[in-house]
Amino acid sequence: MAKEFDVIIIGAGPGGIFCAYELMEKRPDLKVLMIEKGRSIEKRNCPKRVTKTCAGCKPCSITTGFAGAGAFSDGKLSLSPDVGGTLPDILGYDEATKLIHESDEIYLKFGADTSVYGVDKEVELREIRRKAINANLKLVECPIRHLGTEEGYKIYSRLQEHILSKGVTIEFNTMVKDILVENGIATGVLTDKGETYLAKEIVSAVGREGADWFKDKCEEIGIETKPGTVDVGVRVEVRDEVMQFLNENLYEAKLIYHTPTFDDKVRTFCTNPSGEVATEYYEGGLAVVNGHAYKGKEFKTNNTNFALLVSKNFTKPFKTPIEYGKKIAELSNMLCGGKILVQTYGDFKRGRRTTEERLCRNNLIPTLKDAVPGDLSLVFPHRIMVDLDEMIQALDKVTPGIASDETLLYGVEVKFYSNKVIVNKDFETSIKGLRAIGDGAGVTRGLQQASANGLSVARSIIGNMK
Repeated sequence: MAKEFDVIIIGAGPGGIFCAYELMEKRPDLKVLMIEKGRSIEKRNCPKRVTKTCAGCKPCSITTGFAGAGAFSDGKLSLSPDVGGTLPDILGYDEATKLIHESDEIYLKFGADTSVYGVDKEVELREIRRKAINANLKLVECPIRHLGTEEGYKIYSRLQEHILSKGVTIEFNTMVKDILVENGIATGVLTDKGETYLAKEIVSAVGREGADWFKDKCEEIGIETKPGTVDVGVRVEVRDEVMQFLNENLYEAKLIYHTPTFDDKVRTFCTNPSGEVATEYYEGGLAVVNGHAYKGKEFKTNNTNFALLVSKNFTKPFKTPIEYGKKIAELSNMLCGGKILVQTYGDFKRGRRTTEERLCRNNLIPTLKDAVPGDLSLVFPHRIMVDLDEMIQALDKVTPGIASDETLLYGVEVKFYSNKVIVNKDFETSIKGLRAIGDGAGVTRGLQQASANGLSVARSIIGNMK
């Protein structure tokens, strides 16, 4: 027998969490159901953190579960609408700014650090900006609040406890098998456990890990989409000393470059001072690289890591950006036995494979211990190789040492948010009653805008119920 709710939220990442939070704050009488394929946050334990070897958990505790991939990310909140998604395009700049501020206040309420990087540093910012301009790089000035991996986990734990206490029902370890549609209107969902849940309002907040799943659902039920951007690249690791000035004054320097050879956009992303490079596993065991940084001094390393992502937009007949990114990652996995490939920049620019022997004599010690020395030219198309090389040379003019032979490049980093769902200002799709938010819909690209998106869609739902 079908169970009825007022709102069903698919996915318990930041978008889904903040949607549920706002619904219960404004309408505590509502019956709200969250369905999450992963585990509750206290049960999200990754064996690799102890054994250093992936156990192939299904679903992966790093990318799925309450708080999504954000629970174990570095936890950086970008406090500017200019970074992290397309909310300003959909809602307007002023409204997006307001929502980001409001979601930030909620993070503070649940224990986020009050410190903000990138403010009150005008002299230092002028110097960084000057160097960036000289290198033809654009510096995107964005205040950053750093949660930290372990502190972010605690904050999301409190949020889980809070929304449960408010009466939200959460079904963990449950996959949505089908979104039910009648006469162009979403009516409910069917789970892999055979349960049917009905609601007049359904929110897809599946995050990056669920982007591929949602793409398939869009095709099945006729949701309008358009090809999104493919972001693929490497994670760079250097000594902290190389990035010290940027780290101390910005924490995360967001720099954008349009390469001279191909005029492709390359950007820095997710900087982790004194952090460590990590592996993320997606459905089917696909291994991609990421990075973390902890707040506690006992977890600090001597290295900084950050991503370099090449953004590619394709035209018809191409319509599978997620598959394109996966194929590149699969090729890297194939060469490395399912692990992450690492190459020194010296070998990268000379077109030769990094060997165990050369890696061992490198002064820079990799923080990802099971990375396999290899050759990125066997993975990336020539165009992406050139883009990455030209970006590294440009960055070296801003923070000298980036283009050192000893700099480490890990591959492949891919962001699976390329399913661009067409939505209106209330985030409703072409299927009435079905709203799509967050990274999995191609609307946002980070924790803060996803959280703000959750607040926005909750208010749209409440407004629609009046």
